[in-house]
Amino acid sequence: MEPTLRTAHDEGVATVTIDHPAKRNAMTPAMWRRLPVLLAEVAGDPGVRVLVLTGADGTFCAGADIGALHDAARSGPRDGGEPGGAAREHQTLAVAAEEALAAFPKPTLAVVRGHCVGGGCQLAAACDLRFAAHDALFGITPAKLGIVYAASSTERLVRLVGPATAKFLLYSGELVDAARALRTGLVDEVHPGDELDKRVAKFARTLTTRSALTQAAAKEFADGHTGPDRVEHWQREAAASSEVAEGVAAFMERRAPRFRWPRG
Repeated sequence: MEPTLRTAHDEGVATVTIDHPAKRNAMTPAMWRRLPVLLAEVAGDPGVRVLVLTGADGTFCAGADIGALHDAARSGPRDGGEPGGAAREHQTLAVAAEEALAAFPKPTLAVVRGHCVGGGCQLAAACDLRFAAHDALFGITPAKLGIVYAASSTERLVRLVGPATAKFLLYSGELVDAARALRTGLVDEVHPGDELDKRVAKFARTLTTRSALTQAAAKEFADGHTGPDRVEHWQREAAASSEVAEGVAAFMERRAPRFRWPRG
């Protein structure tokens, strides 16, 4: 089966599955290129409220496909066919995919089983939240290959786990278990493998019932987009919407709210 990214939709939740089980769902160049395009398509679907990113066959993603990188180095003309040129191309593609995922305008959840390594950890870190199975393993491994990890990816990792844990992961390339990932903030929840899907489905459904206006503004602000123009934008959106009126009415009437933003 060719490596691919599969999508499925269920009641407002879009699931993107990294599907390359022969290599623990390692990302090929074609998969890196496809992800931003796929995310733009999903973001444009008004029926999608939440994005879930996961991997096929019990593992999340082992990072870049090193075999594809080696083949590119042997056959590609750039940099005389040296591995460094192929590695830089892979990193450029990975960072573009990571940034597209981080910029996705709706809540994003990474659901991690098995290995979440290298570029896979890069993708998980770009999601808003990470839910993991108790036996998941995490690692960021450029030091094993002599690769300089991208500055933007390093900054995102530091914001997530702090400088000490980021340095531990980047300096050593060692894998850490889900318990340590939870302690350091790399993941948000850890569950037994047979309970993970149920918990994620319940949480994702909860998100689809909340105000998309609140979520969109909170995502921008939490990600540091707090300039006066963005604050004013969200104040205007709130004033023009009926979200607060509906939320208060639902509370008083003891019913579930029916939020409508954005209209159309």
